[in-house]
Amino acid sequence: MMLDMFEVGPCQNAYEMSYLNGQRINCSLSRNPHNPNSQPLITALSEANRKKYPKYWDELTGTADGSGVPILSLILSNFRKEILPFLPKTAKTLHTETPDDCLTVLVLSDSMAIAVHNEDANVALGHTECSPLQKVLQYNFHKRLCLSSRLPNGLSFTSYTYAGELPSWAFGFNSNALAFILNSVPPAAEIIAGGTGQNFVSRDLLEATWMDDALILLNVETASRKRISVHTVEGIPLFHAYMYLHLQVQQVKDDNSISRQRRAAELPKMSQADFLSLLGDTSNKQYPIYMTGPTLYTLCTTVIDLEKQTVSLLQGNPKKGQVSHVFQM
Repeated sequence: MMLDMFEVGPCQNAYEMSYLNGQRINCSLSRNPHNPNSQPLITALSEANRKKYPKYWDELTGTADGSGVPILSLILSNFRKEILPFLPKTAKTLHTETPDDCLTVLVLSDSMAIAVHNEDANVALGHTECSPLQKVLQYNFHKRLCLSSRLPNGLSFTSYTYAGELPSWAFGFNSNALAFILNSVPPAAEIIAGGTGQNFVSRDLLEATWMDDALILLNVETASRKRISVHTVEGIPLFHAYMYLHLQVQQVKDDNSISRQRRAAELPKMSQADFLSLLGDTSNKQYPIYMTGPTLYTLCTTVIDLEKQTVSLLQGNPKKGQVSHVFQM
């Protein structure tokens, strides 16, 4: 699957930027009916995030207007992680409950300062009773782009973006020399209706600043009620899958994540080639690190090199080193 490149801006406001981005989607998603019982949850999510992030809500509206996609479809897509825990079990399948989030290795040593990341996705979509949401997600998997945006305040950012979603629930960097990679950890019993959406938080990261000139790699874990743990990566490489490593919260014990964490501990970790080989490992047939289906797929791999100030995208198994794009930070 090819990755589209799109540069937009400078624009007068957030709405114009997202409207132009929306025109690139050219999506024919239809207006699907949704369960009226879900309306209070959708309303609570919409009101809370529109109030907290009005500029980003304007971007969501601009994307809907530019693409012709109903705003409800984009709301379902952008709040999918906040909505899915509330669905009745009859509307879920094993496939949709399988974590579709990503794997990251952080390395800061005398010889390198890199973050290496597999962007993973669950493609078993459109096969549940939750048809409006799953139809949107199925389209998003097939339509991805690398969006470079210049904002009215002079800031610019580049992000890996899924169609119809705020940039970026994946990875990105900005002209403040700040780069980030995101992994999601599913909640156990701490689900709050109407909380802050992950996509809105990640969009806000693209405008963040970093006041220190030092070269620092951080693993930041967050949870509801403003809980946070910050771990500085230095010396020992850090491998992060679908579970918290440092923040003490009740979490889902995921066999996939545990298996991959165990396999990563066994593999060599001396060079960048070692880390790419690690993310390309397929030795465990049930829980491979690099996934090729039938449900879970690794879409691409990114390498953020803080010393070279580059962000590289690799297609296919990363151990083959097939670089498709290189961006200068």
